[in-house]
Amino acid sequence: MKHRAQLGHRLLPPEVPPSSESTDFLGYPRPQFRRPRWMSLNGEWDFAIDVEGKWSRGEVVWDRKIRVPFSPETRASGVEDTTLYRCVWYRLRFRAARPRPEERLLLHFGAVDYAAVVWIDGTLAIEHEGGYTPFDVDISDVLHDEEREHELIVRAYDDPFDLAKPRGKQDWQLDPHAIWYPRTTGIWQTVWLEPVPTTRLQSIQWTANLERWEIGLDAAIVPGDGRKLRLGVKLSVDDLILAEDHYTVVAGEVHRRIALSDPGIDDFRNELLWSPFSPKLIDAELELLDEQGNRVDFVSSYTALRAFAVQGDRFILNGRPYPLRMVLDQGYWPETGMTPPSDADVRRDVELAKAMGFNGVRKHQKIELPRYLYWADRLGLLVWEEMPSAYRFTRRSVETLTRQWLEAMRRDVSHPSIMAWVPFNESWGVPNLPDSLPERNYVRALYFLTKTQDPTRPVVGNDGWESVATDIIGIHDYDEQPERIARRYFSREVPGLLKRERPGGRALVLEGHHPGEHPLVLSEFGGIAVADQQKAFWAYSHCETADGFAVRFRELLAAVRSLELLAGFCYTQFADTYQEANGLLRADRSPKIPLEVIAKALTGSRSEPTNIEAAPETRIHPALHANEVGKSDEAPLSTRGLISSSGEYSSSGE
Repeated sequence: MKHRAQLGHRLLPPEVPPSSESTDFLGYPRPQFRRPRWMSLNGEWDFAIDVEGKWSRGEVVWDRKIRVPFSPETRASGVEDTTLYRCVWYRLRFRAARPRPEERLLLHFGAVDYAAVVWIDGTLAIEHEGGYTPFDVDISDVLHDEEREHELIVRAYDDPFDLAKPRGKQDWQLDPHAIWYPRTTGIWQTVWLEPVPTTRLQSIQWTANLERWEIGLDAAIVPGDGRKLRLGVKLSVDDLILAEDHYTVVAGEVHRRIALSDPGIDDFRNELLWSPFSPKLIDAELELLDEQGNRVDFVSSYTALRAFAVQGDRFILNGRPYPLRMVLDQGYWPETGMTPPSDADVRRDVELAKAMGFNGVRKHQKIELPRYLYWADRLGLLVWEEMPSAYRFTRRSVETLTRQWLEAMRRDVSHPSIMAWVPFNESWGVPNLPDSLPERNYVRALYFLTKTQDPTRPVVGNDGWESVATDIIGIHDYDEQPERIARRYFSREVPGLLKRERPGGRALVLEGHHPGEHPLVLSEFGGIAVADQQKAFWAYSHCETADGFAVRFRELLAAVRSLELLAGFCYTQFADTYQEANGLLRADRSPKIPLEVIAKALTGSRSEPTNIEAAPETRIHPALHANEVGKSDEAPLSTRGLISSSGEYSSSGE
């Protein structure tokens, strides 16, 4: 596919409002920092698989096509190769001319797993390591004055056997097993071009402060030609302007705390606060001006007034205790892997979580796409953001995970919906935590580093068990008997409970950690499958029929909701994911039992009215139907792990 936009000499198609159809089926890729001109490079590229990762650029045999941004393991990519290989190559030819002197042209990658090298017309443009975070490069200087065709080549190296890199749920075995899924190699998020002013806004960060009733703004500016600059900021809700002012740019930065008019009375205050019940967003317009008042750059954004905290044994939202009702979400689709089929499907996942009665999701072992966070912000859904794990403890794993965690935080820190950061899960990457002081120091260091980078949110240092530094103690317990769950966590004597109970055979807290009054969240439980499918599956426990599952689900949720000790819970899981069949929804997002039954069990009453259909279907972008992506890509898998043919129970976690 050749993209023939004459970049730099005419406007690219403008981005349409969030409520309308986007110019790309995955939507505008950076929704909290929007410029009107951009062009998606998603589509058909030349492609090659370099099994051993030994080719040079000139040795690549371009023997097939791929649909970017779907990874080659997925059916939607048109490749669907799930074998083991270390390297893949991409090539795209596009037409562009060098931008005008006052403009630059940026090439963006949403995510490439794992180590990317990018060339433009044979010139090295950028290298990047990390499979879950974005990167960009200014390609202006490698373009020619006149319009011509350019060659973009990307090499992605992703060793399937490397357990020291952050990889999340990507399996190191040939076939997915237990709770691990097919690999994601290479490009899996949007690739796009953006013409920008030479002097421009580079980044912004929003911080809400309810005590002072203000919004903090930290902006970085690329100064360009050294002109004196001012930044105009307008904050508004609907047609009501909350603040409008201009600030002098000093040393390429603006740091301001924008005070809003405080109505004082809670009734009026609540109208402006963000929560899952009322996700009020504040629209922001940022205009960079020169000393003559001419517009140099313009970016639209949004923020919100809300506050997260822990107080004693409760989680606090906007100054009030807030019980958490969350669901664990792996973030995979059967035909597209970690990449959503479309932006409409992303929105639908958020809507379905709310329709089932959940007020939050724990995005598990995946840094989710910004579009998911955008819809969570706009529709009102809390998000735990969790770092994909490495599985070995080495000097390299410590350095790479820390660097990539900070990149993920920097990308997502301004999203109102993110309520907690989770750098570790179940001691993955720190396997000898109880006996290894360096590993405990690593967990403590990342906990405090996260708190340093963002002091406004709770940090769950190591979710599941073996806490050494945390704001919330997360507990993973897959006991299938509601009576045992109720007895285990009925006690109000928390120190004794934390010392006595060992779900999964692991201590909940380690020696040297003094939990005091921490909120306790049952952050993994359930995991019940319905064994009415014509293929092998994996689960923590199972029922033979949907009716039996409905009974088990109601009984389990009734037991958990009765536990005053808990500040919240997170049910496993949102949807079936490949062989792991313990979702409330099937992989295509159709419900196993009616949504209203799920919502009533979760909340004790019917959920708020929604417009979600009873049996939703995954919608696929029309361009993909030629490859028959409507068919299931889940081949029969042998039953492994915690459910044997006899249904034997084990309490190991996700």
